[in-house]
Amino acid sequence: MQTLHVNGYDMAYLDIGSSVAQTPPLVCIHGSLCDFRIWSPVLGPLPRKLRVIAPSLRHFFPEHWDGRSDTYSIAQHVKDVIGFIEQLNVGPVDLMGHSRGGHISFRVAQQRPDLLRRLVLAEPGGEVDTSLHPDAPTGPSPLAARIAASAEKIAAGDIDGGLMFFMDALEGPGAWKRIPATPKQLLRDNAMTLIGQTRDKRPPFSKADAQSIKMPTLFIGGANTKGMLPMVLHALAANVPDARTVMIPNTTHPMFEQAPVAYCEAVLDFLMA
Repeated sequence: MQTLHVNGYDMAYLDIGSSVAQTPPLVCIHGSLCDFRIWSPVLGPLPRKLRVIAPSLRHFFPEHWDGRSDTYSIAQHVKDVIGFIEQLNVGPVDLMGHSRGGHISFRVAQQRPDLLRRLVLAEPGGEVDTSLHPDAPTGPSPLAARIAASAEKIAAGDIDGGLMFFMDALEGPGAWKRIPATPKQLLRDNAMTLIGQTRDKRPPFSKADAQSIKMPTLFIGGANTKGMLPMVLHALAANVPDARTVMIPNTTHPMFEQAPVAYCEAVLDFLMA
């Protein structure tokens, strides 16, 4: 593990793989309740071909945050990822984000296209407005309500109860009980960040947002994912000018954990083309 001092914060990261790769480094941005360890299922296949750099975002493991400061937000994490890439000082990179990390990566691509060569978005989190999808729901996000309820339990000291509520809402009843012990501990290590996420206030994706993404972009989805995530993925993919989509069979939202070989093949085919 290494660190880079970015915007007044020491960002921990892993740097694995070939330093003489034919493509730029691949920077991987994790999602909610995760950290750089979530990428471990793909840190066998990808580094054989690429230099893979996986940071932990502000207030995630290895920090053990108390959830009390106001320095956790989409805007702060976008700013931090931009600063992190700048400080790597390796020229344009390829950027990959999953879930909330996909939302952050999308906003980085909007704000600083000069820093990126290609973009990989694995079921980016967020909502869409009616300019992007005519059936987009209006009003408060149901996921935001679930996050708030989960965060309330976590803030009260019921870590497992809050995480169970969140994971079961995302992946279906019984999801928390099915998670093995090691990834379950990873979620516990980052549980307090869900309190910060209640203050994210992320704007929905619009058609203009999608059309502003100029670099080649790969969207990856789990073929069996339910809820809003597939709507967001397909609406964005239909409007990003240079986009392609790969759906990983027999997987849901954590598709790179459930089918790492298929996931890595899709990413490598895109980045090495």
